[in-house]
Amino acid sequence: MNQFLKRNSNILILILVMTTLTSCTSSKKMFQLRKSEEFATQPLKAENTLSNEETAHLPACVQKYLEYTGAIGKSKPQNVCIGFDAEMYRKPGDKPMKSHSLQYNFYGNYARLFLMKASKMGIPFRALHIYKNEQASFQVKVAEMFKVVDLSGEELTTAETVTLLNDMCIFAPGCLVDKRLVWSEIDSLSTKVTLTNGKYIVSAILYFNESGELINFMSDDRSALQDDGTVKKFRWTTPVSNYKEFDGRKIPTEGKTIWHYPEGEFTYGVFTLKSIKYNVSN
Repeated sequence: MNQFLKRNSNILILILVMTTLTSCTSSKKMFQLRKSEEFATQPLKAENTLSNEETAHLPACVQKYLEYTGAIGKSKPQNVCIGFDAEMYRKPGDKPMKSHSLQYNFYGNYARLFLMKASKMGIPFRALHIYKNEQASFQVKVAEMFKVVDLSGEELTTAETVTLLNDMCIFAPGCLVDKRLVWSEIDSLSTKVTLTNGKYIVSAILYFNESGELINFMSDDRSALQDDGTVKKFRWTTPVSNYKEFDGRKIPTEGKTIWHYPEGEFTYGVFTLKSIKYNVSN
């Protein structure tokens, strides 16, 4: 038996690799599958234009933001498709890993589908975030063969709910009249917003400038993945800038994602918006 195994070890390894490959759904296929499911369950409805009357309950700085971005008089976002280029950092001082991501957000029943493609030293990576039905998962695969991150559970879902809120505030301001949001004005240039999605409740503080631009988003409800596989809560901010017009809507095109660790700030992502489309059909 030992001699047989030695002679046929290469064959056995090949069988094992092929079994792994054929039994593992690629990140792209899973992304496409979940996207198709959301479009089937959340098809586009008749357009509903955002009016000034609907924004009267919002803090003054948020009303000004909606005016500045051109959300007033435009169709409320039912979904949004966003494309980014980014430089991602694993730890301070690292060289950046260049990436491209595509995501779809849905605002009827909250859902966020995010696929990032990246490579480092010629090795491809895929990061897949799925948020739907009040549940979140996060996977990172190397060469679409090996999972190096595979997370789910309540703590991750809380963190991804913060990300959903962040996307809404930055990329879909027309959704800020959503009844699942509660507002508490702080001063003329800042306000607190709280989002409830089922049992998940998260908050953030939004900061604006005198022109009406949203310039930063800060939350203490999001957890960071640690090297040992655990997640811990730290302050999370996403300063944004360089507003540009997309189909009559002004959207920030540059942003950073920053963890505020006890030892100092760590910018782990620098993002550039490449495309954004609202109320797409597939």
